[in-house]
Amino acid sequence: MAWPITIQDVEQAARDIHQHLAPTALRHYRALDQLTGLRLLVKHENHQPTNAFKIRNALAAMSRLTDDQKQRGVIVTTSGNFGFGSAWAGRALGIRIVACVAEVGVTADRIDMLRELGAEVVKKGRDYDEATLETKRLVQERGLTEIHGIDHPLIPAGAGSITLEMLAQAEAMGESIDAIVFAIGGGSQAVGGMTVLRARGIDIPVYGVQAAGASAQHDSYHAGQPIPTDTPTTFATGLATRDVYDLTFRPLCEGLTDFVLADDAELAEAMRLMIEGTHNLVEPSGAAGLAGALKLADQLAGKTVAIVLSGSNIDTVTLTRVLNRQI
Repeated sequence: MAWPITIQDVEQAARDIHQHLAPTALRHYRALDQLTGLRLLVKHENHQPTNAFKIRNALAAMSRLTDDQKQRGVIVTTSGNFGFGSAWAGRALGIRIVACVAEVGVTADRIDMLRELGAEVVKKGRDYDEATLETKRLVQERGLTEIHGIDHPLIPAGAGSITLEMLAQAEAMGESIDAIVFAIGGGSQAVGGMTVLRARGIDIPVYGVQAAGASAQHDSYHAGQPIPTDTPTTFATGLATRDVYDLTFRPLCEGLTDFVLADDAELAEAMRLMIEGTHNLVEPSGAAGLAGALKLADQLAGKTVAIVLSGSNIDTVTLTRVLNRQI
């Protein structure tokens, strides 16, 4: 299998990203270790300007557009974080952004944030896949350039910059990372991270975790072939995908050591532990790395495990339910 991106792609993406963003912190919390029984290093992508890692992916992809493409504008399909990152990147690079969202399932506060960041919001369809059809139509009608949130080679390249930073930061801290657990919706963090590890000759296990209510990638990984699922039934919207992706599926099958599921109750418990142990806000998908590490506790015993707190964009209603143990 031809690997979809190179270490040079990741390094170029990192240079483009670091023109606009400083590296996010990698921290060790004794309190979190005590709560979980694991030894964890937490990469704080929730400290990004849009509170989520996908700002990296958007900057990486948009920085490489031609002048003509930049002038005509960009369109993305989004349920939130990729749209926020795209809107922020568009403002930083002077590119007009259109964000296509489903008419249901995307909260009003997320639509407000997209608009505050300067994006034009188009609402169409019952879910992400139907919103994508409107994106395709607008590409033809307006001459916009579509940047797909997963199936674009610079998306995992941008996400790979997380692992580049983690390795350098861990070394500076005198730490040695023994394993990494990545949340997987589309798989950009994991594929980008494995690209870096393969190129550097670093042989450490990489694990994936997906929401049990949106298990297409997980089920397909274990079956060795794509197995689409019906409409996702998880409150972790950042992981709510229905199918695998051409760019990332085979690399995930080849590179992951194991792939587990976390149900909504387990994701909610991981959120509570993250909040208590780090005093950082976290969204459901942002806590998935921790939820996965807990599911893999036997395999990870005695190891220093890196996880990514990938985002903290959560509405107050959901947060209240989590804190009140209603999920």
